[in-house]
Amino acid sequence: MSDMFDFGFTAVDENELASVQEATSVAREVEQVANTTQERLDNLYNAVIPLLNNLKKNPGKEYILWPNRLTKVEEFESQLLKIYKGE
Repeated sequence: MSDMFDFGFTAVDENELASVQEATSVAREVEQVANTTQERLDNLYNAVIPLLNNLKKNPGKEYILWPNRLTKVEEFESQLLKIYKGE
């Protein structure tokens, strides 16, 4: 009788089960790395965009007034380094 309900499962042997569990574990690890990388890229993007937006303001002016430029650039450099290292 071909109309019998088979409950939707298939029997597997021990090797097939271990392979599926290993593949699932690897997939989880890859997903975690991808999410961490995406978060770091988002943080990097969000750090750089305000700088670029400020540099684009008033394009008709030839000079940019930037008091304490060295300090600000070093702080920004430190921020980017932390993002790069994932801190």
